[in-house]
Amino acid sequence: MDAEPRSARTVRLCALGAVALLAAGCASMPTHGEIRQVQGSQGVDSQVRVFGVPPADKAGPAEIVKGFLEAMTSDDPQLETARKYLTEDAAKSWKPGSTVTVLKSGLSRSPVTGEKDPDGPRWKVTGEKLATVDERSAYQPETGGGQYEWFLQLVQEKESRQWRIATPPKSLVLSESDFQRIYMPVNKYYFAGGSLVADPVYVRQRADPDSRMDPTTQTVQSLLAGPSNWLAPVVESSFPTGTELREGTKSLSYDGQKPLRVPLNEKAENVTQPQCRKMATQLLYTVKDLTGSRLDQVELLRADGKTSLCSVDEVAARTIAGRPRTPEYQYFVDNEKRLVRMKLDGVNEDQQARPEQVPGPLSTPVAFKVSSAAVTYDERRAAVVSDDGHGLYVVQLAGTGVMPQQPVLTSRGTGTDTLTAPSWDAAGDLWVADQDPQHPGLWRVPGGSGVPEKVQVAGLDGRKITSLKASADGVRIALLLEQAGSRKTLWVGRIERPEGKGGTEAVSVRELRPAAPQMADVTAMSWAPRGRLLVVGRESGGVVQARYMLADGSMVAASLPGATGLVAVAVAVSEDEAKPKPVVGYSADGIVWLPPGAQWRTVAAGGRAPVYPG
Repeated sequence: MDAEPRSARTVRLCALGAVALLAAGCASMPTHGEIRQVQGSQGVDSQVRVFGVPPADKAGPAEIVKGFLEAMTSDDPQLETARKYLTEDAAKSWKPGSTVTVLKSGLSRSPVTGEKDPDGPRWKVTGEKLATVDERSAYQPETGGGQYEWFLQLVQEKESRQWRIATPPKSLVLSESDFQRIYMPVNKYYFAGGSLVADPVYVRQRADPDSRMDPTTQTVQSLLAGPSNWLAPVVESSFPTGTELREGTKSLSYDGQKPLRVPLNEKAENVTQPQCRKMATQLLYTVKDLTGSRLDQVELLRADGKTSLCSVDEVAARTIAGRPRTPEYQYFVDNEKRLVRMKLDGVNEDQQARPEQVPGPLSTPVAFKVSSAAVTYDERRAAVVSDDGHGLYVVQLAGTGVMPQQPVLTSRGTGTDTLTAPSWDAAGDLWVADQDPQHPGLWRVPGGSGVPEKVQVAGLDGRKITSLKASADGVRIALLLEQAGSRKTLWVGRIERPEGKGGTEAVSVRELRPAAPQMADVTAMSWAPRGRLLVVGRESGGVVQARYMLADGSMVAASLPGATGLVAVAVAVSEDEAKPKPVVGYSADGIVWLPPGAQWRTVAAGGRAPVYPG
């Protein structure tokens, strides 16, 4: 065997070999054995690089179609191998990288029979749509069980007499496993008022075939292009319109020592220092999870690539970003139906916590009993629902005030069709839903003390809100909706506040989208750091599990162990994400905590309705 084939075979095996072998490095890979083509829908590990196989000489239409669909899943620069299956004109004009169609499994393909096309045979490719990724890199789950369908027209080139495809799909078409191998979720950040809002998008895990940008540069480019279409009505970017990376920027490297330096074009030349620091803050939060080393400073450069516009470090960025303060306590309702709290640093591995009654009016011996509660992010006020579920009260947790005599909102429902557990957002607004079938609705209490406003929710379609949680940034709300047959599904809506833009219309919730489409029934949920949701539920025919989901409805790989007995769950959203607080749950054992890197353990026997501030 000569050297050249052996070298080529080694490169091929390094790209496609098993993950266990990759760990040992390519130097120890064998130089003999069979070379096999990897099928696109096998669920190849994300660390494996896949390269397409070019069309064989005189390949028939069926081979061309099969080879092209597999080459579409490759890591080839510019998708060069896939383009070899296309006609010359189609190869030049094909720009699939702007959008992606994600299928539940692979494509089915079949020749179209019963017709005779003068140009050549046509093949129909179909699949069950799971989601699409649009031109802004945003993931959009398919809610109606839609079918993907496309026709590939084959023609025989005049000179070579080779079969080629003249009508490639307008987007990349990938199975779910291929999509997870090729793309990764990232958050870009925009401002809503004084808070940063996570906008989840997907970028390629390696260099983009079209732009040749590395993942960090792809993400920054997406940040500069603006927010996703769904989030755009309620957020804004500090970058001036037209701001882009300096021409020719393909890689933004960071060595862990100096600041990450990002050169911009001339559109950013004349910004003020406060605006520039907000721009740098957006960028720091966007890329800090993508760098191999801890990123604590970002510097923006002028179009010359040398002169500094401004810089911001992690401490300053945290203030500019308006992150929620780190909570001191975790709260729940004890067996005597009192609101109690536990200090987060007061529990060790060997002893249970000692819950204490919250200070203020709720600590005095009164007939008032609590069914559920929510605490403001500054932990100075609590919203409590009375034991019968009818009255919502706002109570001070500081000083020696008195218990309010009148609720801020009353439900006229009976049985369990009363008020849900309330929720605060970082702006101090209070949210609650009334489950009364005669007077259902979502309510907002401005500032926790204003006149309650009924909030219009577009797309409810008669479904009942059984649980809700406003995001800390105040622009999204998670709603647990009860379907026919008591099935509950999770949706996220966009909170629109026209009065913040000078309008007079009421606050509304728009464009509900599924937040856990993989789950047939959801039992509990909580917002988590970085715009994620922790969702407890079961897939169709599956067991109860707890998984982190992105707010766009796509699943993050991380899941929690031992979720079967969880009835409620809560996650702390705080400014210090480097020091995460325990996940707290409610099960038959009482209040349980899951500290980072540990196992569930009971910290308070009995109790229910656990919450963190928010």
